[in-house]
Amino acid sequence: MTRQRLPIGIQTFREIREHNCYYVDKTAYIRRLLNEGKHYFLSRPRRFGKSLFLDTLKELFEGNEPLFEGLYIHDHWDWQVRHPVLRLSFGSGNFNEPEILHKEVMAQLDAIEEETGVDSHYDNASARLRHIIRMLHRRIGQPVVVLIDEYDKPILDALEVPDIARANRDYLRGLYATIKDCDAHVRFTFLTGVSKFSKVRLFSGLNNLTDITIEPRYSAVCGYTEADLDAVFAPELPGLDREEIRDWYYGYSWLGDERVYNPFDVLLLFHKRRFGAYWFETGTPTFLIETLFKRRVSSLELDNMIGDDELLSTFDVDDIATEALLFQTGYLTITEQEDLGGTTLYRLGYPNREVRQSLNESLLRYLVKDSTRLMANTVRLYRLLEANDFAGLETQFHAFFAGIPYEWYTNNDVARFEGFYASVFYSYFAGLGLNITVEDTSSHGRVDMAVHFNDNVYLFEFKVVEMASEGAAMAQLQERRYADKYRGLGQPIHLIAVEFSKNARNITAFEVARA
Repeated sequence: MTRQRLPIGIQTFREIREHNCYYVDKTAYIRRLLNEGKHYFLSRPRRFGKSLFLDTLKELFEGNEPLFEGLYIHDHWDWQVRHPVLRLSFGSGNFNEPEILHKEVMAQLDAIEEETGVDSHYDNASARLRHIIRMLHRRIGQPVVVLIDEYDKPILDALEVPDIARANRDYLRGLYATIKDCDAHVRFTFLTGVSKFSKVRLFSGLNNLTDITIEPRYSAVCGYTEADLDAVFAPELPGLDREEIRDWYYGYSWLGDERVYNPFDVLLLFHKRRFGAYWFETGTPTFLIETLFKRRVSSLELDNMIGDDELLSTFDVDDIATEALLFQTGYLTITEQEDLGGTTLYRLGYPNREVRQSLNESLLRYLVKDSTRLMANTVRLYRLLEANDFAGLETQFHAFFAGIPYEWYTNNDVARFEGFYASVFYSYFAGLGLNITVEDTSSHGRVDMAVHFNDNVYLFEFKVVEMASEGAAMAQLQERRYADKYRGLGQPIHLIAVEFSKNARNITAFEVARA
């Protein structure tokens, strides 16, 4: 196989096909969608190829046959039939001010009317959209295809201004309800976005949508599978460690038989030929980080959260479940599914190294407020652990906690909680990309944190105390024989007991022993 252009940042199907770019064929999913229903909704994190999939649908329904030569759908499509396509996208612009959404919708409808020759004089967006759909059907003789990209961005943009977010939500609810009202004139509907807002609040007027977000048959409708990398991108793989690619970027699951890679990460890796947090760096999750701290969510909890269908769908302006926020934005993914008396439970965890490492770096940055000092701390921590310099580790972690601004503590009461202190340790180690297990279970109990590094095992036990507890943390590590589980590895095992003072807000005891 010869190398082709990497479609970095290209969301236009025509450009990809006409400029000989790599393309992972997703058209078999389109045929399945058409055979099974009419109105669909898909939620996926940003940069996962949603816009490209919508553009592929547009070109298909408009009958642009040459673009589909060699793809699955080509021999399964009637190219004599062409449908009018009405596409709205909210991907650009910022909708955190009043009236911006209405102006944007009207501007897009202006462009559609100019392109199609349909004319209307309505100043109400819903009435205008209804008129356009009906007139296009009448003029062309085929029902209309309605495609809406980033359907939720006008709400997400305004989450920190709840009144505007609610107003945008209500405005969109009326606009989207128009699609159902025009059902006789619509051939196919597809809405995409990052989040999955409550049907009651946003889609009450469009309650005939089929949600394929965690439908196993469509789990790979966006993203690259292992087979895609080996087949489509085979010319790009030489010189790169296949296992390292998997460790960094693989792991997103929406209940299908196989997990997927984030396309943006893979394409940037092939272009730059080095590993980096490419997807994470394209967005600053300020709202997410602040929400986690406000709700006292420890970083230790993030890799083992549990939710059901209802919880993962609980997403609205005034009610955003932590699990739903993390799952829908792509910072956690489904790692396990279990049926519990008729209720389906999903265990959530980090999809890969990129997210685990980068999210924990962001959590630390929120605390430290000094990126330069944070980097120096991280490098020094790595060197100390590499040398097994435990006295240096104690000094370094003592400095970490002392460096957290006093104002942060005065506005939060998390200093009373063991999870806060343990999460700082965890986030520093996770930010280094180390192999960490939280609350690792053995027949004797659960150790707070196990770190595997440089052919050594480090077992941590954390306790928050009012005063010195005379070695309670170390006693627990030794009496419960947590080290037994790891002896088969044949590696040195270090027991590290750390105690914190609520009043001093820092380490009061740091004991180390060889198991």
